[in-house]
Amino acid sequence: MAKIAIVYHSGYGHTAKVAEHVRIGAASADGAEVTLYKTDDLTSPESGPWDELAAADAIIFGAPTYMGSASAGFKQFQDATSKPWFSHAWKDKIAAGFTNSGSLYGDKGTTLVQMATLAAQQGMIWVGTGMMPGYNASTKDINAVHNRASFTMGLGTQSLTDKPADETPDRFDLETAEQFGQRVAEVTLRWVRGRG
Repeated sequence: MAKIAIVYHSGYGHTAKVAEHVRIGAASADGAEVTLYKTDDLTSPESGPWDELAAADAIIFGAPTYMGSASAGFKQFQDATSKPWFSHAWKDKIAAGFTNSGSLYGDKGTTLVQMATLAAQQGMIWVGTGMMPGYNASTKDINAVHNRASFTMGLGTQSLTDKPADETPDRFDLETAEQFGQRVAEVTLRWVRGRG
């Protein structure tokens, strides 16, 4: 078994929807036990399920990208991780990240770098998407491809700003989220088996 924690912040419900599809994908890997955690419940290491994060084999970070950075709700959680950092509580865990914004690219790469830097500071092992570019040729339909913005460092999805969370992100972004979750779970399972 591999325990996978998905820690996310969602301002309007769109990133929560992506987190659920990352969970679905991760849970599809045989032997993966996946739990979602809201950053709202992790504002201080003195309260909330911090012990469960310490017991996880992997932590997947998720946040919307607002104004070129992870949301304030995620940043509050990120700042609170200094306590596990002091004890190396997350060292050698698998880490990955996802982000969502209204634009196709929308500076999501900066949020993924922020998450990867957090993982590096914690001594974690970062996993990217492992996906090929989704939209890079005239023969492809930008509205019907996986990984359309061609993210490799982590998952990047788009929620159109004039639609509620029950309508966006679209099916292809949500399927991409599931593929990403499955990849992280499979890497984690290999890592756990290798340690045994």
